[in-house]
Amino acid sequence: MTTFAEQTEAIQVPADVQNLLFREARTANSFSSEPVTEEQVRAIYDLVKWAPTSMNTQPLRALVLRTAEAKARLLPHMAPGNRDKTEAAPLTVVLAADVDFHENIPQVFPHAPQVKDNFSDEQGRVEFSKLNSLLQVGYFIIGVRAAGLAAGPMTGFDAQGVDDEFFADKKWRSLVVVNVGKPGENPWFDRLPRLDFDQVVETL
Repeated sequence: MTTFAEQTEAIQVPADVQNLLFREARTANSFSSEPVTEEQVRAIYDLVKWAPTSMNTQPLRALVLRTAEAKARLLPHMAPGNRDKTEAAPLTVVLAADVDFHENIPQVFPHAPQVKDNFSDEQGRVEFSKLNSLLQVGYFIIGVRAAGLAAGPMTGFDAQGVDDEFFADKKWRSLVVVNVGKPGENPWFDRLPRLDFDQVVETL
């Protein structure tokens, strides 16, 4: 069995970066009033856009909510336990899958633009876009942490209500709502256990 030090040394980035992104990172439930800048949001996207998706399709879309007026449209669709912290967060992002992602295939897969024709079935695009967008949701959370911020991802909301409110003129389908900012007062629940390697991994 490897020691913690050996495990840390096996990863190519420094231990403090490992801790920032994973070991010491936590899901925040309260946030300070310190704003999240446009530059930070752009930097997060410009980092995580390089992570892989199937055929480089990149179906994730993001709706950034900054104003009280925008938050007021979202809050009725959030589960009761998620409303107050969403209202108080300096920034909230609705992450969604674009069912019409295939329209961008000539741009993002230029060596084989005809692949777009393989996605004529909308129901197939729904499943494909959801799977790949959820991959990108994970990348987004790590990107938020890399920016020195905390993420509070939530799936407790009425997705159809959010889609009707914000995406009625688009083929975007909401997946996760993420509060973003600096942690506030008492932001963390107690750290919960993780499964051990031997519970998760089989080697053949």
